[in-house]
Amino acid sequence: MQVELKDRGDSLGLTGEADYITGTAVIPVRVSVPTGASTSNPTVTSVPAETAPAPAQVPAQAPAPAPAQAAAACPDLRPIAPVTPESPAALSTRGLTVTVKHRGVVKTLLDDVGFDVPAQALVAVVGPSGSGKSTLLRALVGSRPADSGEVRYAGRELCAEYSELRHRIGLVPQDDVLHAQLTVKAALRYSAALRFPAGTTVEQRERRIDEVLTDLRLTEFEGNKVATLSGGQRKRVSVALELLTKPSVLFLDEPTSGLDPGMDRDVMRMLRCLTDEGRTVLVVTHSVAELQACDLLLVMAPGGGVAYYGPPREALAFFECETWADVFHAFSCRRDNYDWAAAYRSSAYYLKYCSEAFGEATIPKPRSSTEDLGPGAGPGEAGTTSADGATAASAAAAPAIAPKQTQAQSQPQPRSQPQAQPRSQTQPRAQSQPRAQSQTQRQPRAEQSWGSQLRTLIRRYLAVIAADRGHLMLLATLPMIMGVLSLAIPASSGLAAASNGDTNTDAPTVLLVLAVGACLTGAANAVRELIKERGIYDRERAAGLSRSAYVMSKAIVLGVITATQTIVLSAVCLLPRKLPAHGLLISGTAVPELMLAAVLLGVTSMLLGLVVSAIVRTTEKTMPLLVLITIVEVVFCGSLFPLFHSVGLEQLAWLSPSRWAVAAEAATINLPGIMGPPQGRTTTDPLWQHSIMQWSADIGMLVVLGATCLVLVLRLLRRHESSLLRGC
Repeated sequence: MQVELKDRGDSLGLTGEADYITGTAVIPVRVSVPTGASTSNPTVTSVPAETAPAPAQVPAQAPAPAPAQAAAACPDLRPIAPVTPESPAALSTRGLTVTVKHRGVVKTLLDDVGFDVPAQALVAVVGPSGSGKSTLLRALVGSRPADSGEVRYAGRELCAEYSELRHRIGLVPQDDVLHAQLTVKAALRYSAALRFPAGTTVEQRERRIDEVLTDLRLTEFEGNKVATLSGGQRKRVSVALELLTKPSVLFLDEPTSGLDPGMDRDVMRMLRCLTDEGRTVLVVTHSVAELQACDLLLVMAPGGGVAYYGPPREALAFFECETWADVFHAFSCRRDNYDWAAAYRSSAYYLKYCSEAFGEATIPKPRSSTEDLGPGAGPGEAGTTSADGATAASAAAAPAIAPKQTQAQSQPQPRSQPQAQPRSQTQPRAQSQPRAQSQTQRQPRAEQSWGSQLRTLIRRYLAVIAADRGHLMLLATLPMIMGVLSLAIPASSGLAAASNGDTNTDAPTVLLVLAVGACLTGAANAVRELIKERGIYDRERAAGLSRSAYVMSKAIVLGVITATQTIVLSAVCLLPRKLPAHGLLISGTAVPELMLAAVLLGVTSMLLGLVVSAIVRTTEKTMPLLVLITIVEVVFCGSLFPLFHSVGLEQLAWLSPSRWAVAAEAATINLPGIMGPPQGRTTTDPLWQHSIMQWSADIGMLVVLGATCLVLVLRLLRRHESSLLRGC
């Protein structure tokens, strides 16, 4: 293992620094080269192993196996690509700091975190609970930018170029961002249709889907529903979802959480294979059983600092512990009285694996557009140019549809062979073209149009609903059941005037039941729709999904379903009863006008349910709010007790959709004429006047309330997004 460390240290080009193996300890030594002297025989000043500081003070001088033993134990290790100004790190962080204020107390979640991830490396991030692992991941992908510091991808600053870089970052969250009702291939098809740039053909998307399924050994499960897969298989599908667009860097948050040790090993082996194929992968995990599959290990300490960053096989020796349980116990016991980050910065590992220690000369500089990962580049093609100076980016228009490499090109070399040396050692970078010429060659990403995303989202939503037969049956039977129950209300005159000249006091009750059914139907359809897909929406939004297209897809599909249910409910509730001979707009029947008011009430209540779903943070909170919505609409509908001429209460009722829907229906059937003034009042509700003008005003207010709810949903969803994403 120490042989590998020395090779990597040499490849980093540490001016004036080298590592020599003395006995069983690796001691940093300084190489002094006199001015004008040859560098072939430098003067070496070494530090005896016996005088090395103890790990409790500077945990850098860790005992290590002899070179022969290290080579025998790890014969397949390959050197990690060096980080130089000409070959920037795939990911580089500097001074990331995140603080939060809770109950007047400022707490630091990340404390001056800085490290470099070389290209084509697998990095694991571990640490005790509360050490800032998830906060770090959110800062790296831009979902919660750090308060200070910077994140660079191939030299490009994340905050400054987020709108472009977000398409090149793959993220697999801890929770599966999949529709469990869909089959594996259907889920990938819809995601490809949403994420691939405009102009990509169906054949190109299908070819890429087949490639990913084959690479991740999912071909035999492509026809299975996601809900039927095991935990490890679902995690592979989540990874496949991200690999469709060939991201430059892939992040995974707790991919082995809840999996047994066998599945844990399968997932880590999969990540190892992805890295060997040319990708850069960073995985946050609590599992320490398979850390040896990683190239580098980042250990976060309590307080959000970096306690160690280096090869995983040397981490236990670095901490002078026999097991990871001992390391985590040390973190717990010395949470407040030991500066783990300072100890790491004093170690040789900091000099080796964080170019920040070498000064500004080696901080990655931004690549030109011809060197960066272009729209047509695949894994491992970042920064490469052809012989004539053109990039892979200029050869194709779509980022994820480049043909697979030939077997000879794509076959990863054994990690112990010389062919696996970093590109900077064996393949000099071609000269980049002038800036003006490179900018003209660069082809900007052709985003999916709003209408295309809307159509894809509608098709996917309908497919999800259709795949759940139990839910479909409930949607079909619920309005019929409520309509039949409404017939139990005694109303001999229905909604028409009483035949014997008496007043019809039962009509308001019928309108009340119809309003309750429409409100409950609409709100129940939508109250959980956004919160149950919050994880899916967050990930797709970061990958380029339009917020308004997503909301409109929900509103359209749920609106059609709610309107159909309300029509059925109204038909069952109204048609068996006596009705007026004519309406305000249509002579001969009042049913269309009554149904229109009920449909608008149901749709508006559905949009109100979306507002609730956008506000809450857990699905458990939706049911109490659904009950509250229904009660409020019943109280303020106006047929239960008079609301007019009640200062304050009347104005508050204007915010209730049921108030305007019942008023429109009352105006249609001329409820003031068939019922007369309510008890204790000498006049009737002015919103119930039997006139086309008043009916139009009532219907118009329903439309205004619905549009207001739609805008409110968009604003609430925006509230959950990061400051970087809001501008996209």
